[in-house]
Amino acid sequence: MDVHEYQAKELLAQFGVPVPKGAVAFSPDQAVYAATELGGWNWAVKAQIHAGARGKAGGIKLCKTYHEVREAAADLLGKRLVTIQTGPEGKPVQRVYIEVAEPFEREIYLGYVLDRKTERILVIASQRGGMEIEEIARTEPEAILQVVVEPAVGLQAFQARQLAFALGLNIKQVQRAVTAIMNAYRAFRDRDAIMLEINPLVVTKDDRVLALDAKMSFDDNALFRRHSVADMHDPSQQDPREAQAAEHNLNYIGLDGEIGCIVNGAGLAMATMDMIKHAGGSPANFLDVGGGASPERIATALKLVLSDAKVKAVLVNIFAGINRCDWVAKGVVQACQTVDVKVPLVVRLAGTNVEEGRKILADSGVEMITAETLAEAANKAVAACNAATQEPARARA
Repeated sequence: MDVHEYQAKELLAQFGVPVPKGAVAFSPDQAVYAATELGGWNWAVKAQIHAGARGKAGGIKLCKTYHEVREAAADLLGKRLVTIQTGPEGKPVQRVYIEVAEPFEREIYLGYVLDRKTERILVIASQRGGMEIEEIARTEPEAILQVVVEPAVGLQAFQARQLAFALGLNIKQVQRAVTAIMNAYRAFRDRDAIMLEINPLVVTKDDRVLALDAKMSFDDNALFRRHSVADMHDPSQQDPREAQAAEHNLNYIGLDGEIGCIVNGAGLAMATMDMIKHAGGSPANFLDVGGGASPERIATALKLVLSDAKVKAVLVNIFAGINRCDWVAKGVVQACQTVDVKVPLVVRLAGTNVEEGRKILADSGVEMITAETLAEAANKAVAACNAATQEPARARA
C-alpha cells in the first residue's frame, strides 16, 4: 500500500525525522488558509498523488504570494497529473500539500528498500539527489552508496556515520544526518514498510538536514496490525477494478490485454498468462480467486473481469486440489447464470473429480468453450478473442 507525501512525512516526523512545516488542503481557499497559518514568504504547492516525478510534470509549483498559492491549488486540484510513473492515464489530484519553501544548498538521495534477494533491508544513498536520480543510477552506478542492514542488530550508528561522511557532509551536518538516517530506518522498520524514499534530503545554509520529499510503501500483509497506516489508504489512487477486488479479497492486477483471466492460485495464474502470450494473445489481468473457488467468488471475479471494456474473451482455469472439480463446475455454471457474459468464455478444469466437473459443464446448457489442457485453453481463448475482434470489423465493412 502506498501513501501520499504528506502522510509519509507525518510518519517520519513521529520518529524524529526533520521535515519542513506543511499542511494539506482540499480546495484553493484551504490552500491559502494553510499558507497564512504556516507563515513565511515562499511556499511550495504540491499535488498529492501516488507517483513520483511530479516536478517534471508540473505537479509542484513555487509561490511567493497568497494569490499565487490560490492559483496553483486551483490549477492542480481536480486534474489528472501524468508523470513518467503514472502511465498515460495519469492520477487524479484530490488534495495538495502546502509547504514552507526553505532555501537549501544541497540535495541528497536517501532510500530504504526490502531486498528480497538477500532478505535484508538495504539503505541506498547518493550525493546527487533530485529529479535525475534514476538517470544517475543508470549511467553512474558508482555514485550510488549501499549499506546492508543485518537483521539481528538493525542499522548501527557507525554505519549511518560512514554513510554521512561518504555523502560529503561536514561534522555538524553529519551529526544531524545520522539522526535523520537512524530515525528514518526506525520508521521503516516499525511500520512494516517495504520502501521509503527521501528524495531529496536537503542540507540548508545553517547546516540543518530536512526531508523535502518522501514516498513510502507498506506491506499489505502487515496492515492488520498497523491500523494508523491502513487508515491512510486512498482508493482514488488505485485502479477502480483493483479497489473493488480488494473489497472481496481477490488478488487482481489490471493489464493492457484483451483476454480476461480467472484462475485459482498465483503460480497457476502466472502460468496461464504466460501460455496466453505464448499462444499469441495478451492477458487483460492477473486474477487469483484463491483456494475457495465458490460460486460467489467466481461470479464476483466474472463481473470484475467483464467490467474491463477491453476484454474480448475470458479464460477460467481452475485446478481443484483441496476443492473438487464438480463443485467448482457448479460454481462456474451458477456464476454464468447470474452474470451476463457477452464475450466468449473458455473453461478448463483439472484435478479432483475432473470428469464429473466436465460433465456438469457439458450438461449445463451454458454457452462456453471447454478445454482439457492449459495449452489448449490458451489457444482457444486467443482464437475466440481474435474472432470476436474481427466480427465488429466485418460488420463495419
